[in-house]
Amino acid sequence: MSIMQGLRAYHAALGLLVIAAFLTGELGIIHAVLGYAIAVIIGGRLIAALSGLRQLGLSRFYPQFEGLTLGNAITHPAISKTLLAGIAACLILASATGIALDRGRTLGLATSVVVTEAQARDEGREYHRDAEGRDAKQEDGILGEAHEGLSNFLMLIVGLHVAYLLLFKRPLARFMLFLAAPNSRLIKPGRTP
Repeated sequence: MSIMQGLRAYHAALGLLVIAAFLTGELGIIHAVLGYAIAVIIGGRLIAALSGLRQLGLSRFYPQFEGLTLGNAITHPAISKTLLAGIAACLILASATGIALDRGRTLGLATSVVVTEAQARDEGREYHRDAEGRDAKQEDGILGEAHEGLSNFLMLIVGLHVAYLLLFKRPLARFMLFLAAPNSRLIKPGRTP
């Protein structure tokens, strides 16, 4: 498998997991497991970036505005790199806040802690009684709001990223969506898409 085909497979796996996690936001353990899977894939991508291969380097996420003019503003690489940087930041922060909210419960790492309603209010958490009369945790205050807000903003940036590629970088979009094989127009020696 070539580097670009591996990157395409990584992209597809991450994209599908992110969409699934977003759609299962209210499904508790399923959402949490998908979130941990996303964190593992992000960790793998960061390790791959250390390989020294240019196509896998983190420089793909740093917008460079040199050569940007009014005439090439729409198709300049800075646009797509800015969107990638936004996606990466939101994805990492949404994953981190999700893991912080879970506190290892899904992985069986959490210890049993009894929290009274008064302690929960002091810590900014809201509780309600479930159907069986037990206290059940709702969202964890500002951390839960940050997780949800980052996730929603991530979907907005992903939508802009997809639209931009389909409008202005169609050969790359077709390749990344498994609709076309790599060709010389898409990947030139010494260049990364």
